[in-house]
Amino acid sequence: MTSVADPTAVVTPTEASGIDRPVLVVDFGAQYAQLIARRVREASVYSEIVAHSITAAEVTAKNPVGIVLSGGPSSVYAEGAPTFDPAIFDLGIPVLGICYGFQVMATALGGEVAHTGLSEYGSTPVTVATDENVLLAGQPNEQTVWMSHGDSVSRAPDGFKVLASTGSTPVAAFANDERRLYGVQWHPEVKHTEFGQDVLENFLHRAAGIPADWNSGNVIAEQVAKIRAQVGTGKVICGLSGGVDSAVAAALVHKAIGDQLVCVFVDHGLLRQDERRQVEEDYVKATGVRLVTVDVREQFLAALEGVSDPETKRKIIGREFIRTF
Repeated sequence: MTSVADPTAVVTPTEASGIDRPVLVVDFGAQYAQLIARRVREASVYSEIVAHSITAAEVTAKNPVGIVLSGGPSSVYAEGAPTFDPAIFDLGIPVLGICYGFQVMATALGGEVAHTGLSEYGSTPVTVATDENVLLAGQPNEQTVWMSHGDSVSRAPDGFKVLASTGSTPVAAFANDERRLYGVQWHPEVKHTEFGQDVLENFLHRAAGIPADWNSGNVIAEQVAKIRAQVGTGKVICGLSGGVDSAVAAALVHKAIGDQLVCVFVDHGLLRQDERRQVEEDYVKATGVRLVTVDVREQFLAALEGVSDPETKRKIIGREFIRTF
């Protein structure tokens, strides 16, 4: 096995990702976390979004194979800015910090983030160090990235190597291969960054050693196996509304246990046009589930008669649905 401290090395894959061992994408309150999670999955690695308030103990319980810190809308110096448990960096889990997450990592590990007054937004030229490194391996020394930041990392933490810089940002990327801690100031998850997906895949496959062996079919197979083990020979009842959540849940459970599942569809008279027919005919034909339909339109409409307050209506509908189910 090659050493992780060797900056040109590809780590021998030892851990597969999946719903039991995900890559955690830490959400710092912006839209970036969802896109990062998607890009990780496009790299054939399972990802799961968690709040920035997650603790080291909670991370340990999730047993992840890697962590990605997302960008965020705040300055690390702003009052009430999202924080992160610094003990997580000592768990031995590979971490990649992006934009705000990069700055959070820098400050937590003893580096410096400064108000330079030189903000960078949009397409920005960046210069990559000429010597080899795992994170930016195989990329040109001059490239264009997408920036969105006001503060900048002015000094990398001790033990970290500076990998890239821009005219306004002296430390635009850094790495500590021994600890498997990495960061970039730019957004590799957006298409405007020329080699963004390469950055993510280098972190996942080369630095963290996670094999590219996950796809959405793995999730289905894992969930089906778990459901089958949990239910055993028992029976399951499912409230099927016609919406996406219950429809997917019913399909998964039926795939696992077949006719041990019975779905109940409540026609309360407030459905979308043709929805009952779609559930009774199209959905049943597609999945083969056992379906019981309960027609209680008159009951619901009578309970709602004369009621105009939306919140009161919502409570009445919920009450009647529970009673009917």
